[in-house]
Amino acid sequence: MPSARKISALFCDVGGVLLTNGWDHGSRRRLVEQFRLDGADFEDRHQFLSGALDTGQLTLDDYLDRAIFYRPRDFSKPSVRDFMYAQSQALPGSLELVARLAGAGRYLMATLNNESRELNLYRIAKFGLRDYFSVFFTSCYLGVQKPHLPIYRMALDVSQRPPDECVFVDDRPLNLECPRQLGLHVIQFASAAQLESELKARGLEF
Repeated sequence: MPSARKISALFCDVGGVLLTNGWDHGSRRRLVEQFRLDGADFEDRHQFLSGALDTGQLTLDDYLDRAIFYRPRDFSKPSVRDFMYAQSQALPGSLELVARLAGAGRYLMATLNNESRELNLYRIAKFGLRDYFSVFFTSCYLGVQKPHLPIYRMALDVSQRPPDECVFVDDRPLNLECPRQLGLHVIQFASAAQLESELKARGLEF
C-alpha cells in the first residue's frame, strides 16, 4: 500500500482563524448603533451588495455610497471606513502559530478567504500577514467566493499542489465541504491550541 503524501501546503482562512471576521453581522450591528442607521435598511442593502464587494466588482467606496451614503449624512465616509477597519483584531495565539509554521520553511503558506480588496489589504498590512504567507487567494482577486468549488480549484491549480498534499483550515463547516470533496485535508478551527494539535497529527513540523 503506498504511503500517504507529506503535507506541502497550508491554505488558511483569515477571518475566524487568524483574525476576527472582517465585516460580519456583529460588526455591521455595531456600525448601525455607532452611526444611528436604520438597521433593516442597511442590512437589506448590504445583502444585495456584499457578493459584488467581496468578488471585486464593487470598490469599498462604491459599497458605502450605495449602502449608506445614498442620501446626505451628518458623518463622513472616512469615519465609517475607519470604523470598519477598527473592528479587526488578532485571535489569541493564531498569528504566533503561523509564524512558527512559516519559520520552519517547509510549507507553502497561503490564505484562502472571502474579503473585499480594501479590507483585505488593510488587514494584510496591519497584522503583517506578508511575513507569514507568500500567496493570498482572496475572493476579491479571484472573482469567486467560498464555499463554492471554483475558488478551491483555483488555489490548487495556481499553487500546482495535489490536494492530498494540502491542508485547508476554516472555522465554518460549510467552507470545508468542497475542499474535502476535492481531497484536501481539512481542519475546522476552534482555537490555536486545537489547530496546532491537529496539524501535528497530520505530520506538520514547526
